[in-house]
Amino acid sequence: MAQPSPTLFALIIALVALGPLSTDLYLPALPALVADLETDVAHGQLTLTAYLIGFAVGQLVYGPLSDRFGRKPVILSGLALYAAASLACVWSENITMLLAARVVQAVGACVGPVLGRTIVRDVYGPVDAPRMLAHVGSVMAIAPMVAPLIGGVITSHFAWRGNFVALFGYAAVTLVAILWALPETNAHRGKASFGFMGAFVTLLRDPRFRWLLIANACGYAALFAFISGSSFVFIGMFGFTPVQMGLAFAVMVTGFFVGSVMSARLSRRLGAERLLRLGGSIGLVGGTAMLLWLMLAPSPLGVMLPMWLCGAAAGLLMPNATGLALAPYPTIAGAAASLLGFSQMGIAAAAGTVVGHLLTETPLPMAAVIAVVMSWAWWSTRQATRALTNASA
Repeated sequence: MAQPSPTLFALIIALVALGPLSTDLYLPALPALVADLETDVAHGQLTLTAYLIGFAVGQLVYGPLSDRFGRKPVILSGLALYAAASLACVWSENITMLLAARVVQAVGACVGPVLGRTIVRDVYGPVDAPRMLAHVGSVMAIAPMVAPLIGGVITSHFAWRGNFVALFGYAAVTLVAILWALPETNAHRGKASFGFMGAFVTLLRDPRFRWLLIANACGYAALFAFISGSSFVFIGMFGFTPVQMGLAFAVMVTGFFVGSVMSARLSRRLGAERLLRLGGSIGLVGGTAMLLWLMLAPSPLGVMLPMWLCGAAAGLLMPNATGLALAPYPTIAGAAASLLGFSQMGIAAAAGTVVGHLLTETPLPMAAVIAVVMSWAWWSTRQATRALTNASA
């Protein structure tokens, strides 16, 4: 059985980082991409939405496969697919080719976050998993903080295709590291008493799991609504340069970092359920504040400051919802992580699509979507903790 170690933690970080790197690195390049491929803003935003659709669907496969055959061989297969699709993005000659390559890239990328979370459950167990997931989240906050800045520099020197060359290099290095250093962590391979769909049915029958799934998904959907609209809001509406946009984006990420650090440090003292409720309340305040501020006086601060609160809320919501949802299911942890990831990306894709089609001359559509999903997250945390209390009574 694999044991906790700095090397294992670093590999988990590298895997989970595939998600934010694949969306955040090229955000400053979106306007340039749209111009170079002679398309419009909605189709440019579809490169994010198409990625999320592939990411969501792929997760339904990887989790159950890893429950049966082990984590490591499934991870290696996904990374190889990701690397090949990243090269296809580089060579895309029109928006249709790029969208298709992004879907395939996403199918490969999703192996990292879904099995990274599963490995945390395998190695750290049900009690420490929320705390360790929060540690992962706090370290991972560096990726969306730094990625747009790096992406802005890459775009300035190598155009938008350079970002996908960088993603290919990251995947290749990670694949070699996993092959060399990752032990197999699944001690329950093939031990589930039901098949592929049976695991999903079992999970969805549990009201605790359903509410935790919604809380986790809505927390990420708020972040993705901002991710999908931020470059057009800051660059197109407020006149920021790509580098300035990356700095503005980093403000939100510091909120996520603070929320994740709070979750990791307070987990044993307050418990995952109380932290989950706290995240829901902060998100409700942040989402509502953004909408009201932008309705009264649109400004960059009206986006950045409330989004800092929403980022902090997500940092509290996501690790605790995930840890609580995975805790009762050691033999089907992969399937549970798959459903969490599928719902997370599916709802985020819907939120991003709405933002992309409604965002024109004002940031209000983005703010409205963020306010709505944060309200759902708040409600779901209340229902989840009530279901958890009833189950333990």
